[in-house]
Amino acid sequence: MGHTIAQIAQALGAQAEGDLGLVVSGAAEPALAGPTDLAIAIDPKYAMELSRGSAAAALLWEKADWASLGLKAAILTPRGRFAMSGVTRMLDLGPQIAGGQHPTAVIDASAQIGHGAAIAPFAVIGPGAVIGSNACIGAHVCIGPAARIGEDALILDGVRIGARVRIGDRFIAQPGAVIGGDGFSFVTPEKGAIEAVRESLGQTQGLYQQKYARIHSLGAVRIGDDVEIGANSSIDRGTIRDTQIGTGTKIDSLVQVGHNAVVGQDCLLCGQVGIAGSTVLGDRVVLGGQCGVTDHLQIGDDVIAGAGTLLRTNQPAGRVMLGNPAMPMQASIDAYKGLRRLPRLMRDIAALKKVLSKPDGSD
Repeated sequence: MGHTIAQIAQALGAQAEGDLGLVVSGAAEPALAGPTDLAIAIDPKYAMELSRGSAAAALLWEKADWASLGLKAAILTPRGRFAMSGVTRMLDLGPQIAGGQHPTAVIDASAQIGHGAAIAPFAVIGPGAVIGSNACIGAHVCIGPAARIGEDALILDGVRIGARVRIGDRFIAQPGAVIGGDGFSFVTPEKGAIEAVRESLGQTQGLYQQKYARIHSLGAVRIGDDVEIGANSSIDRGTIRDTQIGTGTKIDSLVQVGHNAVVGQDCLLCGQVGIAGSTVLGDRVVLGGQCGVTDHLQIGDDVIAGAGTLLRTNQPAGRVMLGNPAMPMQASIDAYKGLRRLPRLMRDIAALKKVLSKPDGSD
């Protein structure tokens, strides 16, 4: 199976030139592309790599001189990475989950399975669960009691979805994601060391013989439409109210969203992000890899935090932050430059002290 250059260009709304009937069945980097691949060379810096491969067609930057690159056809686009979204969607064969319900799947009699849903081997669907039409449920997926999954979901192998979780349409969960586990919430019978440290900003008063009592999670998780969850990510259920993930939000692998957190619409949470309990993120918030957000904060719309940033205070809408402690990005870069200059500065100070201590220049 493949697509002609004309078909791909039409789907992308892009310009195509050359042999428009040429068929491609895959995509590849320019140097690795074969005769049936569409080489992805969306920037002039990749042009030289085309000669190392054997692609006959390529996805190129706007106004590229494709014929001089030895190609038979080309698709030209002003925004290559966005075009890649459409190309990869057309060429993706999907997870290949067989239709219907595999005989080894365990499906409670009270569960409702939508028309066209595919359920793979050893999946478990609990009592009262509702699976939307055309959903694909991978092998060894567990869906808890009274959970609701929308239409056209793709839930891959080993995902765990807890009781009463509500998920919208076109949801994607990568292998190993856990949605709706208990929140990490414990309390001591009397004021403990953690509370004392918070009140005193670092001082404790003696030793605390404390035991932790669990605060049980009575809430669930509520997820909007078009949300994606990466492999081995975890979203905890709320204590009383639901933890919420807004429509259109994309969450990378190894991300932790704590109990009661609210994540707005169209947010982007990159790998190893941690969001502590009861924090609220606005819409379109972007957190780079290994960002941390402490508990009970308000993060405004359109905030962007670069990789490794630790947000410990509320952030107004539109801020761009970096570093630990978090600062506006330019200030953080300037501070880092200053830090790198410190050894030279200390050497200069030592030399000046030596001169000033002996103004006559004697040894």
